[in-house]
Amino acid sequence: MTASAGLTRTVAEADPADVDWLGGKGSGLARMSQQGLRVPPGYVIGTAACRSYLREGALPDGLAGEITTRLAELERRTGKTFGAGPVPLLLSVRSGAPVSMPGMMDTILNLGLDRAAAVALGAATGDSRFVADLTARFHAMYAETVLGALDPGEGIDEIVAQVRPGDDAGEVHDRIWRACEEALAASDGESVPADPRAQLFGAVEAVFRSWNTRRARTYREFHAIPHDLGTAVVVQSMVFGNLSDDSGSGVVFTRNPATGEPGLFGEYLAHSQGEDVVAGTRTPDPVDRALAPGLLDELRRTCAELERSQGDVLDIEFTVERSVLYFLQVRSAKRTPEAAVRIAADFLAEGEVGTAAALRHLTPEHVRQVQRPGFDTDEIDRARAAGRVLTTGIGACPGQVSGVLVLDPDRAKERADAGEDVILARAVTSPADLHGMIAARGIVTATGGSTSHAAVVARALGTACVVGAGAIVVDGAARTLTIDGRTVAEGDEVSLDGAGGELLLGRISTATPAVATGALGSVLATAAESSGCEVLVRVTLPADVQYAREAGAHGLVTAVDDVLAATGHIDGLVRRLLDDAEMDGPFDRVAELVEQEFTPLLAAAGDLEVGVRAIDLVADEAREMLQQTAVTTRHPELAMPLGRPALVRAQLRGLARAAAAAGRTSGVHLALRHVCDPAEAAALRAIAGEAAQESGGGSGGPVAVSVGAYLTSPRAVAGASRIAAAVDVVWVEVRALQAAVFGIPARQLLTAEPLDGYLRRGLLAVDPRTELDQVVRGLLDGVAGAVRDGRTVGMRLSGEVPEEAAAQLFGLGFRRFAVDADGARPLVLALGKAAQAG
Repeated sequence: MTASAGLTRTVAEADPADVDWLGGKGSGLARMSQQGLRVPPGYVIGTAACRSYLREGALPDGLAGEITTRLAELERRTGKTFGAGPVPLLLSVRSGAPVSMPGMMDTILNLGLDRAAAVALGAATGDSRFVADLTARFHAMYAETVLGALDPGEGIDEIVAQVRPGDDAGEVHDRIWRACEEALAASDGESVPADPRAQLFGAVEAVFRSWNTRRARTYREFHAIPHDLGTAVVVQSMVFGNLSDDSGSGVVFTRNPATGEPGLFGEYLAHSQGEDVVAGTRTPDPVDRALAPGLLDELRRTCAELERSQGDVLDIEFTVERSVLYFLQVRSAKRTPEAAVRIAADFLAEGEVGTAAALRHLTPEHVRQVQRPGFDTDEIDRARAAGRVLTTGIGACPGQVSGVLVLDPDRAKERADAGEDVILARAVTSPADLHGMIAARGIVTATGGSTSHAAVVARALGTACVVGAGAIVVDGAARTLTIDGRTVAEGDEVSLDGAGGELLLGRISTATPAVATGALGSVLATAAESSGCEVLVRVTLPADVQYAREAGAHGLVTAVDDVLAATGHIDGLVRRLLDDAEMDGPFDRVAELVEQEFTPLLAAAGDLEVGVRAIDLVADEAREMLQQTAVTTRHPELAMPLGRPALVRAQLRGLARAAAAAGRTSGVHLALRHVCDPAEAAALRAIAGEAAQESGGGSGGPVAVSVGAYLTSPRAVAGASRIAAAVDVVWVEVRALQAAVFGIPARQLLTAEPLDGYLRRGLLAVDPRTELDQVVRGLLDGVAGAVRDGRTVGMRLSGEVPEEAAAQLFGLGFRRFAVDADGARPLVLALGKAAQAG
């Protein structure tokens, strides 16, 4: 087996498009290398090798030979020798999954530093302090990452600090190595191998194993990343940002990942390695102030070219070694929801990338998050004036949240699971804190910058975050936070501003911001134009109409029972049914209530289409409110859509009168739920005619209210074309249909359990909450025939509509949707993206 045909590929020869094999890191390096950028040479061990290792528990056949062959090629290309002089080759061994998982898997730097390499490196650099630093870094990282040992502690740092640049490099290496081994033996008993080749194979296996660590699995589960992808391993020649004062490491974004503001944004730390920047243990400087002007110009030009060529905002890691710039990684930047909106809007306005690329990295979840409430303006001003600002750090992820202060990730998860809002405060976060970070509504750290672990993970989670709040002193034992002499105990209420960076004492009220203007409005206008879809928005009261308009609604949907419940009439209606007060009559009181409460709603709607669902006395989501068991036991006919035609006529009469009072002559329909047969649809049409005459429409006169059907069962959907021929409007309730196909209550599609547990056990092939089942798609494909025949057919969606499900419905040919108010903007975006993808 030749190396090129097997489990490894060099960065220079790899196809950047083969992300599934190379992983994101390998793909980015291949792309930059082939664009002529200065990338340290190296090779990639593909994801297939990781999957084999995890399956078999050993390196796959042939991989050891390929690693050895690639290492020899790398020695020839660099002119350096692995584990020896005159110029030693040291390696970085890093993970690289096909989907970005920042900080979740393992990295080992400075690998290959044995005594011979240390002596040669000392001779080449003339700096034994540098040799001491590399030795201590490598030993600690290998011991922690590969052996699972604890950090040896501050004692090693003190020994390194005592080394003088002119000391004998071999003796320095021996002294540091011996001290590290003694500390390791005291805590763990294992030993870091002195042989560089043994180090390399151990590191490769450690990276493979890190795919299945708790933190990595937790991250994948939260972000719905498959567990069977595996990680690639990138092996590269080291460059040294900690070599001299004109060396350093940095991370930059091509635009501000917190706000979306154009222009290079990032940090640089002189005389450091990359781990110092991203770990958050040291606070770096802004790149535009810390980097030499010539290097800054080169970095700006290169980053702008990369952004244009890749059509995305990028996260770029770089190292400077003796004033020479090297590029170590490029990937799509994690960004806050606010930044994602602005970036998409700017991309569309700039015209440098197409519409599909501009929308690609803006998600419906981003849109949902920018609709979240923020602090009440007057209250936050009063809090500041009262001296309640405890400290100010670096705003890493916007969001204004309040909750109880918690200083430990385990306790954060426990308290969040108990229903409390939690603000997690840490001196510095690590991947081991991920479960607490997911549980928290806000995160604050004492150290680190905007590219630290806490900042990057918070942006991925969309969680409000402040980093680099240097005045914070966390006392884990006492469970207190001390800031300039003020002490806050765990459990006290605090508030956090993830944009402004403020941590305040006490809870602050929130208010919902207006988000339908500016950047988001322009993006959604483009998305709506792309899809050509109609989106109707659910409302209940007249005050809801303006919000629906701002969300871009083409029309409105509501329900008689929802409106009567919101206006305080539903209990009285149920009592009258139970008392038989109207069961033998024309339900005049129902007609009066519908006219009374719908007149202002229809007036507020103006010229917008309004679809009204009739009273549903077997609605799963309103079982208690409608006292279903009692009502349908006493009057079982009410469990059927047309069990009491007089009740339907009364609603039609009331709605017609409300429409007339509001000045409407058309654009209003009443739809009956659970219709499943064309005969029901025909009967509904006849009842509508009777109601029109009772309302004064008369033969040939205007009929303000048309009729429709809500289809909730497989039988109804299978006969949709014939039902649609008998009524004016048809709605398919997608969630109800999914639930019926799976044989579970519809309400369970809006909850985590029991479906989460079922899916973990592999008992369902698809998650019915996020994608359409194959049987449902088949049924809906038949409904699409009615759309092609010119019938008015819409999809009624509820809850948070997953992007995948929206794309599937669009792909089936549906262009008319009804959704809850908060879901309107996310759905408009999802449909626009589906149109561009198609």
